[in-house]
Amino acid sequence: MILHDYYRSSASYRVRIALNLKGIVHERRAISLLNGEQRTPEHLERNPQGFVPALETDDGLILTQSLAIIEWLDLRYPEPRLIPAEPDARAAALARAMVIGMDIHPLNNLRVLRWLTQELEIGEPRRTEWIHHWIGEGFAALEAMAGEGPFLGGDRPDVADVFLTPQLYNARRFEAPLDSYPKLLRAEAAAAELPAFADAHPDAVKPD
Repeated sequence: MILHDYYRSSASYRVRIALNLKGIVHERRAISLLNGEQRTPEHLERNPQGFVPALETDDGLILTQSLAIIEWLDLRYPEPRLIPAEPDARAAALARAMVIGMDIHPLNNLRVLRWLTQELEIGEPRRTEWIHHWIGEGFAALEAMAGEGPFLGGDRPDVADVFLTPQLYNARRFEAPLDSYPKLLRAEAAAAELPAFADAHPDAVKPD
């Protein structure tokens, strides 16, 4: 498999964690978002949205959107399962993941922040206020939705933990306050003990 990704992309980080948890051997090919490589004709052929990640399977299938990729991996490589099979647990895990994947991350990704700056001419202080507001709203809800741990859904990581770790990494990059979310920080700490999470960290895969 070939993972086309960017080392600091939250969505790419999620897929790296999932691949590692499942022990799937893969090759990484960097797509620099800062240099605009996601808009090249070659990459747009892989992903018409011009996003990362794109996972190229051994059969030549190209998958996009991190949650869709993780679900595909769960179906093709079911152990360890990241999206629970039992309906109640499945709904809860996906709801937690979607707080991040649909309500926090899209409002704070690179293309939105660039648009705020370049098109709306919003300065750095107000842009930071925007970032902190949406991270705070989402994390407050997720804190209330978290279980008793050590992970968000219990004693093993699931899809919500795969989404949480990259979002906390981004929150620290933006210096968002995190002291109000002890359950989220507890889950992050538990995940950090696992090589699958540590080896997917941007510092571990950053290009030379």
